[in-house]
Amino acid sequence: MSARTTALPWPLVALFTAGYLAPYLLPTTVGRLDSGLPLTATEAGAVGSALLLSSASAGFLLASRADRIGPRTLARVGLALAVLGYGGAALTTSVPAVIAGALLGGFGSGTATTVAATGIAARPDPHRTTTFGLLGVSALAGAVYLTVPHLGPGHGQPLAAIALTALAVWPLTGRLPARTAVPRTRLDGGRLPRPRSGLLLATALFCWSLAQNSLWGVSGRIGLTQAHLPETTVGAVFAMALGAGLLGVLGASAVGPRFGSAVPVGAGTVLIALCIALSASATDLATFATGEIAWNLLYPVVLSYVIGLAASLDPRGRWAVLVGSASSLGTAAGPLTGSLLSTQLGFPATGTVLAVGLLLIAVPMTAVALAPRRVPVPTVVEIEVTPLKTGSGHLSPSGV
Repeated sequence: MSARTTALPWPLVALFTAGYLAPYLLPTTVGRLDSGLPLTATEAGAVGSALLLSSASAGFLLASRADRIGPRTLARVGLALAVLGYGGAALTTSVPAVIAGALLGGFGSGTATTVAATGIAARPDPHRTTTFGLLGVSALAGAVYLTVPHLGPGHGQPLAAIALTALAVWPLTGRLPARTAVPRTRLDGGRLPRPRSGLLLATALFCWSLAQNSLWGVSGRIGLTQAHLPETTVGAVFAMALGAGLLGVLGASAVGPRFGSAVPVGAGTVLIALCIALSASATDLATFATGEIAWNLLYPVVLSYVIGLAASLDPRGRWAVLVGSASSLGTAAGPLTGSLLSTQLGFPATGTVLAVGLLLIAVPMTAVALAPRRVPVPTVVEIEVTPLKTGSGHLSPSGV
């Protein structure tokens, strides 16, 4: 049966959305922790980093155990932890309780993401399913950014939105299998091919994600305190930026592999660096909106080619898993790094430092993309899907 006629696995799409919502809402979550609780900007960023690190740790711990535990059970445990953790953190003003709830909720998000990722990887059409997941989380996060500013002050609204999303997804877990029908081939055993290229790409993507999430974690504060915009306007800019991300997903699908991977990865990273510097220096709406929207348009395009590049290094997909895990660690460290840099250097200098870092990172990433490989580079968000060949199309999503 062709991928065109394969029914879309909506429970996996919903789990993907629930799991990835927390990173997408990071700017407003960190900003409201800073303004709504007795926390400094650095401490609020540290809480955001801890939340994402907890989410990433769930993936490391559970990726090899998902089949043994069973998708339905694991998904329900993850969603329950998300509801209890984020919901509890939203309802209390005790800082230790908020931190504990964020950690618990983050682990729940990571658990849901693990189930979604392993389920999507086993599909005959993983590209199509991933695309719908990206579209879903971008659209939902955009709606939250438009809604939260109208709900009054306080730290709880974005956390409550994540908890309610997890609660809404819970009924769909009944359509997940209790056990995986066909055991998935293990990724262990055998020597990793192209170790230098793989390690270089994993290290570069850790830094790539770290640099971008360092600024993403403080973007809300840039709009509020440096550009002097009201929260409703900042939320609208983020919503438009996430809408641009939807276009980026569709654009990467339409372009596909026709230009190879070196140009999208290298040139795209250079353009992202310029967007970050522009956004960090913004003192008015036009500059802030231009930087954020262009940045979020480019990000998913480059990410799709990087994941495809990682998959091309090993037909069994092991480098794709390791590179995705490295990206998750960079994402988790971003909020604290951004808060520390912006506190010490200010927003414009922070943007310059991160932009220069991205320009340097673009060099080894492009070098890996230019190196000869034995298999063609797939694109991870291609909507028109051909039947999978060995080693292609298995995506281990790394998050926003």
